[in-house]
Amino acid sequence: VQFNDIHLPHSIKMKVIARLLPFLVSAFHACAGAKTEHQTCAGSHVPLIDPVEPRIFFSGKSFSMQEWTEKSGLDSAVSLSESPSRLLPIQGCCSEDPIGHMPQMTTDESLDVLDAAVKGYSNGAGIWPQMTLRQRIDAIEKFITTLEISRERIIDTLMWEIGKNFKDAESEFDRTIAFIRQTIETIETHKDFSNKFNNVSGSTVMIRRNSFGIILALGPYNYPLNETYATIIPALLMGNIVILKIPQVGGLAHLLTFEAFAEALPENTIHFISGGGRKTLPKLMESGKVDGLAFIGGTSAADKLVKQHPSPHRLKTFLQLEAKNMAIVMKDMFTNEEKDDEYSRNSMFRDIITGSLSYNGQRCTALKIIFVPKGKGKYVAEELAKRVENLTIGMPWEKHDIDGSSAKKSSMITPLPNQNRVDFMNDLLTDAVSKGAIKANELGGTIIDSSSECTGSSEKSFSSTLMVPTVLYNIQASMRIYQEEQFGPIVPVVEYDSIEEVLNYGLQSAYGQQVSIFTNLSNPSASIVDVFSAIFGKININSQCGRSPDSVPFSARRSSGLGVMSIVDALREFSVPTVVSYKNEESQKTVEGIKEQSNFMADL
Repeated sequence: VQFNDIHLPHSIKMKVIARLLPFLVSAFHACAGAKTEHQTCAGSHVPLIDPVEPRIFFSGKSFSMQEWTEKSGLDSAVSLSESPSRLLPIQGCCSEDPIGHMPQMTTDESLDVLDAAVKGYSNGAGIWPQMTLRQRIDAIEKFITTLEISRERIIDTLMWEIGKNFKDAESEFDRTIAFIRQTIETIETHKDFSNKFNNVSGSTVMIRRNSFGIILALGPYNYPLNETYATIIPALLMGNIVILKIPQVGGLAHLLTFEAFAEALPENTIHFISGGGRKTLPKLMESGKVDGLAFIGGTSAADKLVKQHPSPHRLKTFLQLEAKNMAIVMKDMFTNEEKDDEYSRNSMFRDIITGSLSYNGQRCTALKIIFVPKGKGKYVAEELAKRVENLTIGMPWEKHDIDGSSAKKSSMITPLPNQNRVDFMNDLLTDAVSKGAIKANELGGTIIDSSSECTGSSEKSFSSTLMVPTVLYNIQASMRIYQEEQFGPIVPVVEYDSIEEVLNYGLQSAYGQQVSIFTNLSNPSASIVDVFSAIFGKININSQCGRSPDSVPFSARRSSGLGVMSIVDALREFSVPTVVSYKNEESQKTVEGIKEQSNFMADL
């Protein structure tokens, strides 16, 4: 019997899973049968993934481990390829067997990479920074064309390593390509990148942006492609040299980009470092040769890196950090009469659940704490819990029948990337419940077991990280979940007596990324907007928090970020305006001659 084909409400299915879990695991084993190219387990289509080959990228070339060992002139090559401890096995979210290996580089090897980057920039006189803007655009367009060949492989890797469902993994790749193309279009049309001269207060000036040096970029595990490329591609297009530190979790997809970069970009333009950050990064920063830091992650790691630079005053930093995004439900949302032309409670609950639990809540823009009027905490939590029960829960590649509908939906709740994330969620839940928090959904925090036929593991089963989301109410300020960013499938609902309490939470918070206000009345919402306009980077009215569209500035304050992300803003973050100027008309002919021969001033 294939469980997904039984036409029952999803909430009942989830209760059956919890009650009969041991029997279902046995059934999963029984239904799979012999392994073939693609397995079917409990109605799910399982794409067997080939392990991602460990590779080293150096001086513009991609090396297999054997090729790297044979490369002359680098004594570290032998130790890297021959020592098993130098290759970190990556299990990912859904397999006990490794789905790839990540090379663990040493401090000396990371310094070799830095030396190559310094050579590539050559104080601005290197090959890449001296290219015309059009030549750099052509190179990045060639990179896109080559990268698209690996689209399916990268999508599969995102599913297996970090538990991103097929729809979201596909969207991440496609949105990344779209972002790059839109960035190129912006360069071609925006005045900041034009080579036209204009008269300004008696001077004739051309203002065009250009590079400022070597950028060390660190991307996150949750959007390893999209968020990382949103920094490194604008940085490259502006003429900078990039060193990308590959994350230990979510890094395998980057190994699959090496060939495309090697084919499209000149040597010593982009560089990759893999391995533990404590070994590979401090000496880079201490050298003082890094000119810019593009960091997406936690505040503690960001602070350490910045402090390691000997001249932090000249280190240009772009940071996207933690957040505790608030949802504020106003009292008017609970009036008895709902009008057809107003935002409904049902829409509000839908947007809060989606905003809280898309990709298991592992988004910096997720809603992470829900404020509701006094007396409405239990009601809101129970309504949210009902919707949690109707979420599709399973492996990233699974497609689910929804109450007999012909349209199949991807798993919305998928395994967390590793056991560390599960342990952190359990710590937060244990702390909250011990201090009086109440679970609104009985199955909240339950771990749904896995089987070898569903994961490709050689073992009969392994420690699952597939966690049912938890909705909590009766939240108190003493609980960790009240202040800490959970970055996972926990939805805390907090009651407030007055709107001043909500304002005070925002005013006193260490974070300042986004807030969502749910209401149909302008008063007192207008005063909330006024106060929070100086605290948060984005205020959402009757919608979840989010970064898109990419043409709109994505900013933050306090410990949530430094710098602005959008297509044009990213280009500005990784460049400096350079002015070419003359005052007398007699110089015009000379300037025109210079312009015809100059790479910096060349037409697009």
